[in-house]
Amino acid sequence: MTGDARTSRLPGRPRSQEVDVAVLTAALDLLIERGAGETSIERVSQRAGVTRATVYRRFPDKTALLIQAIESVHRDHAPDALEWPDVERMLDDWAVYLSDSRNRRMLRRLYGAVDDYPELLRAYRGANGERRAAAEHAALRRSRERGHLPPDSDLAVLQEILNGSVLHHLGSYPDTEDAGAIKAYFTAILRQLGYRPPELTGTPDADHGEHAAVSAKATGKPRRS
Repeated sequence: MTGDARTSRLPGRPRSQEVDVAVLTAALDLLIERGAGETSIERVSQRAGVTRATVYRRFPDKTALLIQAIESVHRDHAPDALEWPDVERMLDDWAVYLSDSRNRRMLRRLYGAVDDYPELLRAYRGANGERRAAAEHAALRRSRERGHLPPDSDLAVLQEILNGSVLHHLGSYPDTEDAGAIKAYFTAILRQLGYRPPELTGTPDADHGEHAAVSAKATGKPRRS
């Protein structure tokens, strides 16, 4: 008999999926609103409308709870869905994501907690960080091949600069900026590194319809955030 089979036959009350969702949602909401230090099992249980014992039956401590809350929202369950055909599409999606004030606050909370709760940022990056980094590199490579970036561009360095620019924007720009202004910010940085948008090179851009199909597959929405 397998371990799974034995587990399925253990006596006891079945675990409620609704309670799981309520607890994880409450934990993530409190993390964003108050930060990791001010989030507690007591506050999560009150927000979720359950007892502390209910939370502790699912998670041994606050850190484990917050890690799963982060992963439950940010893990991409469609392994082949994360793809940008070029830099323009990548910046479009970055801009949409960063135009959401909730996303911005969450990122600031995670980076702000890196000394006391480093596991949280690792959880966020681990949810789909490796595939996201590979998708970024592929988008930059395609744009370089089309002549939108200098042929000698170091793509790894460009990724480091762009990711650093995200942190700068989170700390220096208001949360009220719209997606168009945010994309212009990233484009201006890339222009200083030799980037030439498709309209300046005369090189055909990647097919937008293909990107829309990929994005719809990833999220069920017209655009991926």
